[in-house]
Amino acid sequence: MKLDPTSLQSGVNLGGWLSQYSAYDYAHFDSFITAADLHRIADWGCDHVRLPVDYPLIEEENHPGRPNERGFEYIQRGLDWAHQCGLKVILDLHRAPGYIFDNYQAATLFNDESQQTRFLDIWSFLSGRLGGTSDWLAFELLNEIVLPDSAPWNRLLAKAVERIRQVDLERLIVIGGNYYNSVGELANLTFLADPNILYTFHFYEPLVVTHQKAHWARGVVEYDRNMEYPGIAPGLSEFVGQHPEFASILGRSAGVRLDRSTLHELLQPAFEFMQEHHCPLYCGEYGVIDLASMPTRLNWTRDFVSLLKEHSIGRAAWSYKAMDFGLVDRDGRPASQELIDIVCGD
Repeated sequence: MKLDPTSLQSGVNLGGWLSQYSAYDYAHFDSFITAADLHRIADWGCDHVRLPVDYPLIEEENHPGRPNERGFEYIQRGLDWAHQCGLKVILDLHRAPGYIFDNYQAATLFNDESQQTRFLDIWSFLSGRLGGTSDWLAFELLNEIVLPDSAPWNRLLAKAVERIRQVDLERLIVIGGNYYNSVGELANLTFLADPNILYTFHFYEPLVVTHQKAHWARGVVEYDRNMEYPGIAPGLSEFVGQHPEFASILGRSAGVRLDRSTLHELLQPAFEFMQEHHCPLYCGEYGVIDLASMPTRLNWTRDFVSLLKEHSIGRAAWSYKAMDFGLVDRDGRPASQELIDIVCGD
């Protein structure tokens, strides 16, 4: 029995637990996410979680091909907790040998055959280890590719699908495109003749709203202004005029009212992809930074989720806990029950 991609409608990411951790620390793995968190997510009304995982929990860092049994125990723990709560899971390889999205300049995966072999072997291992779970567990090949063009990723993803299919014919495989899973890059993905593939995108647009004052986002951090949504970004036209190097990422948001119609326009490539290929689509990450006002977080999320619902696009919010976008803080206190209801409602 296979997992129906249309059953993945409302979910949250478990970011910061088994990926993007500050240090490989078993005390952190033991405490950041527990069984109680999965029960809570299910009680909110979510039907799935996206579980980002970094490869050192799967295989030993300095011994390619040797399973890290202690690390994998945490992955298995998360899968078991979710399944016990009736939650489906997307297992997302967030960091691979030779590749991590937030340091893509140092990537070696796409020009190093040994790293590609490790990547493919990881998916062979996971396919073998997690057999018999095809009705509730999907595999996401790699998080947020950033490349000058999509050709190297298209070649590698086809090989990864082939590896998984050697073991599991029905596993739902989730695949995203270039430039941080940009919605506009869906058109540059190779569309495979495989009925058990779910294509995905991430959505954090406009950045001047979702990433306002984010210290890691160049341009936005230099703009350094609060932005209320819906509304017009104050002084953004002048800023872009003085800093044309940021025009490509901020220019479209300058001098215009940013509202639901803006989001609808930005989502057009997703709607067109679905229409062209007659397939479902999935949004694996979205959200507004916690530096934004709560009314802005609520208004943007309400508009965005409503658009996805209108087009039957499943979603997972970034992120459940902390990580600058959390539905709850590091101590588990909810940011807003209204925000949770918007994210987790059917």
